[in-house]
Amino acid sequence: MKILFWSVGKKHESYVQEGVDMFTKRIGHYYPAAWFIIPSPKNSAMLSEMDLKKKEGETVLGFLQKDDHLVLLDERGKLLKTEELAQYLTRKADENIRNLVFFIGGAYGVSDAIKKRADLQWSLSPLVFPHQLVRLVLAEQIYRACTITRNEKYHHS
Repeated sequence: MKILFWSVGKKHESYVQEGVDMFTKRIGHYYPAAWFIIPSPKNSAMLSEMDLKKKEGETVLGFLQKDDHLVLLDERGKLLKTEELAQYLTRKADENIRNLVFFIGGAYGVSDAIKKRADLQWSLSPLVFPHQLVRLVLAEQIYRACTITRNEKYHHS
């Protein structure tokens, strides 16, 4: 199973880049992992929120393969404890999922088409975070979940 992190927006800010790189490299000890930053449409300032979400959604759906497993990060999604996330990763690996895609939408959220396509809508927290910070927290939590599955000492419950 390959873990893919997709995010709409700008490249990682410098304060995020170092941490994202570190945790992505660590995840690589368990699963191949990579980030893909999807730039906002060129005319995004001219689009309504709804049109922007639709255009971003069309782009993402165009990148997804039929058998990709999509996890949408959404503040209204299901809350998972870290141990539950570890179990989720294990189940997906056992199901021979080829690509497990974690997707962070744009500033205004995602289109209904993306929500319908998502296999899981997951909330990191009931709090709202800046997208850049979500990237770092996501990478760290996936790494933490990986260490739990191997009973390694990074995670202390």
